[in-house]
Amino acid sequence: MQDIIEKVAKQGGLTVHLMPTEKYKTNTLFLLIRAPLNKETVAKRALLGHVLQNGTSSSPSRKALRERLDAMYGATLTTDVQKKGEEHVITFMMDVANERFLSDSTPLFRNALNLLAEVVTDPFLENGLFSEQIVEQEKRSLKQRIQSVYDDKMRYANVRVTEEMCKGENFALTAFGTVEEVEEISAQSLYEYYIELLQTNAFDLYLVGALDQQETLEKVKQAFELPDRQVVVGGTTESPQVKKVNIVHENQDVKQGKLHLGYRTYTTYGDADYVAVQVFNGIFGGFSHSKLFINVREKESLAYYAASRLESHKGIMMVMSGIEFNKYDRAVDIINEQLEAMRNGEFSEGELEQTKAMLKNQILETADVARGLVELHYHQVISGSNRSLPDWLTSVDQVTKEDVIEAANKVKLDTIYFLKGKEESA
Repeated sequence: MQDIIEKVAKQGGLTVHLMPTEKYKTNTLFLLIRAPLNKETVAKRALLGHVLQNGTSSSPSRKALRERLDAMYGATLTTDVQKKGEEHVITFMMDVANERFLSDSTPLFRNALNLLAEVVTDPFLENGLFSEQIVEQEKRSLKQRIQSVYDDKMRYANVRVTEEMCKGENFALTAFGTVEEVEEISAQSLYEYYIELLQTNAFDLYLVGALDQQETLEKVKQAFELPDRQVVVGGTTESPQVKKVNIVHENQDVKQGKLHLGYRTYTTYGDADYVAVQVFNGIFGGFSHSKLFINVREKESLAYYAASRLESHKGIMMVMSGIEFNKYDRAVDIINEQLEAMRNGEFSEGELEQTKAMLKNQILETADVARGLVELHYHQVISGSNRSLPDWLTSVDQVTKEDVIEAANKVKLDTIYFLKGKEESA
């Protein structure tokens, strides 16, 4: 694969990542705002992006912002928040048509940059603070999003196994905080945190599209005024050694059991053996030909679904399955058997090659859209490592059976979480 050459430039407190490509008809702007994940700020950060999207000093309402976006041929502006290991990242994303493909001369990219900068650095204020009405409105929406996790039992089980597995580690926190933490936020406390964020967070701006380097950097300089400062970086705590498997059963009014197992891989994105762990995960439970899918779901009919996934920056693997309540013991046994089979090298060269091909295809598909491309490149910022897409694909090809066995033998089961029906005994 021909990688897009990323050009990085520092402009005051902003790191600009220019990714010039003729591949897309739109230009995409990603602003990623990063700080350590911690209990005191997680809910404020989850709320802040949505409050900022309610208006700027020159466009003091959602309606006024929408009109500016519509005037840019229907440009879009969205915000999100997520965990990357024990870093907490607020994302603003804008998609705008490339003016080169339009008949008029509207400076769409410049307008998009200016709007994004305004949203983040020049928000709508009332009496020097965020609007109380807007803050309360967005608090209600955020609380609904948090409560919706309880209704989605697969997501709920994933939150609970993470909480139980990572007690005492910041990774136990969700990306959105708790309802109680959201309720405590006021317009004043949120604004005070916003000022702190501008002074301490790492700001990375990714620009993807048919863009001229010097011209683009000049436009960024004119739009963003972020002073250079000392950024607060957290880093992810090392995974503790597993002394005893933690088993947690929870009863709720559910019709299907959720059996989620948390493992420590002791390998993160920046480690040399990370790609071998990816291949291991693919054979174990990452794809439809994996051991979990074939043996737990297909052959034994023990699960409605069975899969595993990696958390690249924390060194954790989660196994997720939906089972009948009375099949708990057999399901745990057979999942354990699949890991033991991986440790013993009980997988064929065919499985290895098929997994490598599917993994490479997955990476290429992710890189095929601007959002995925930025996501892949941002891994390097979070991990402090340098792995280009061509290098990544080559590394997948070079993984041997012995590498996978070695990766499997590092993996340790930490926590078993089982959500079952109220009528089931503990």
